[in-house]
Parts: sequence; structure tokens; C-alpha cells
Amino acid sequence: MRFDIADLTLFIHIAESGSITGGAQRSHLALASASERVKNMEFRAGVSLLTRRPRGIGLTPAGDILLRHARRIVGEHDRLCAGLTAFAAGYGGTQRIYANTSAASWLLPGRIAAWLSAHPGALLEVEEKPSAEAVSCIAAGLGEAGLISDAVDAGDLIVEPVAADNLVVITADAHPLAGRSPLALREVVNMPFVGLESGSALQQYISARAAAAGHALIYRIRAGHFEGVCEMVGRGIGIAIVPEIQARLYARRFALRSMALSDGWARRSICLCYREWAALAPGMQALLGWIRAGASASQR
Repeated sequence: MRFDIADLTLFIHIAESGSITGGAQRSHLALASASERVKNMEFRAGVSLLTRRPRGIGLTPAGDILLRHARRIVGEHDRLCAGLTAFAAGYGGTQRIYANTSAASWLLPGRIAAWLSAHPGALLEVEEKPSAEAVSCIAAGLGEAGLISDAVDAGDLIVEPVAADNLVVITADAHPLAGRSPLALREVVNMPFVGLESGSALQQYISARAAAAGHALIYRIRAGHFEGVCEMVGRGIGIAIVPEIQARLYARRFALRSMALSDGWARRSICLCYREWAALAPGMQALLGWIRAGASASQR
């Protein structure tokens, strides 16, 4: 059986939009043409790929398999085209790496600046994503590598710690806990908290650790990013548990105090994450090796 890139792209668009009509529009095809392409794909595959519903479509188990591989193949095709375009323009191709908030805000900028200075022909794209989302993208073949928290389950992917990302308690400067370091979670569980949104992997991790100890944290308010959390804490709304580097970034601006957490689970790492080293493009291997070497140098 043979599927071309246009077929696979159309199938992805149909799956993401939930209808053949939506997929046709995103692929700039007439509805009749898109429907005919889907029928031909099902004929060549010998199985049904879509289930027709009163409102839109769903994927059959075979459709799920096709979607997973289609995303990887189309992603590789797009990267191939981008790489050749960059090469033709005199560059060595664009390397894309995912990074969680902590890595994107403090770990990568200095190391990437040094990398680009040492490699004048390199093109680099850093895409900020939550660790769990980065893991999903790498596992699905949508990207080669990323920097994630070791608090996230990476499944069968390879992870290598490259930097500490410990959690600390932050309070307003005038808070009774200010300066009482280290603190254990049990000492603060009954205080009002400021947290990230409930879908945040970090917040779920913290809440799970509290639940494992028999406690439920009380959140007065949640914010969508660390800056919002730190500002609320600085205004005395509550306390928070955040990565140490985020506490340092906003300490002066919002008059914060940070105290180490003595609980073992608060000692975390930022990790390189990828599928197989041998499967990485040479440019990505070189970039990850540079990040790894920078981590080793900073620890000496």
C-alpha cells in the first residue's frame, strides 16, 4: 500500500478537526475530493479508518495507528524540507528542541547563546512546552528531543539529568515563615496556598505528594504561570511551592523569601529527553552533547 504526504496530511487534518469537511478545508481541498481520497486510503489499507457519526467522524483502531504514524512521517517530511531549504541557503538545517518553563527561562538561554556563537551556521528553534506535552510529542515522533522535569513519567524515552531543579517554599518577606529554612511539607500544609492551574504537571505532582502524606492543600487562587504565582505570594495572598530558579527570578521584584524543602521529593532535576541517541540527527546530537557538557562543567 502507498500513501503520499498529501493523503497523510489530509488524514491528520480530518482527525484533528473531527470531520471530513473540516479536514478538507484545512487541506484546501473540495469536500468531494477529500472524501474520495479517504475512500482510496481505506481501499489501499484494506480496513476502515473512520467511523461516520451523526456529528462528524471518529477513528477506528486502524485509524488510530495510521494517525500516530502519519504525524511522525509528516513531521519528518516537514523537517526534511526545512533542512534542505536551510542548507540551500547556506545553513546546516534547523534544530528544534522542546523545553519546559524552567529550562526555557534559565538553563537554555546561556548555553544556546554559546552554542550559536560557536556554530555560526546553526539554526535553532526552542519550543516551550510543559514536560508532559514534550514527552508526548517526542514519543509520537513530532520532535527529536527536549528538556523536561524528572517528575514526569517519560515512559520508554531516555532521560539524562543535566541540572538541579529543586522545589522551595516561597512567602512574602513579612510572612511568619520567612527565613525558617529548611521546611518540611507537613509544617505548611494547613496554610493557604497559591498554585498553578490544576492541569499543571508540577501542581499535580505537589498535590500528589501532599495526598500521599494524608493532606489536601488549600488553594486560595491559581495562576497560569510562575510570575502570577510569585506576585500573589508577594502580596501576601498565600504561600507557594515553586522551582528554586523561579523563586530567584522573582524574589527582588515581588519581595519574596524562599526556604528549602526538606522532603526528598523536592529534589528534582531537569533532564534531556529523547528516543534513541543513534536515531537523532547529527546536529541534534551535537546540540545535546553541548548542553550535557555545559552541565558537567557547571558541576565541577
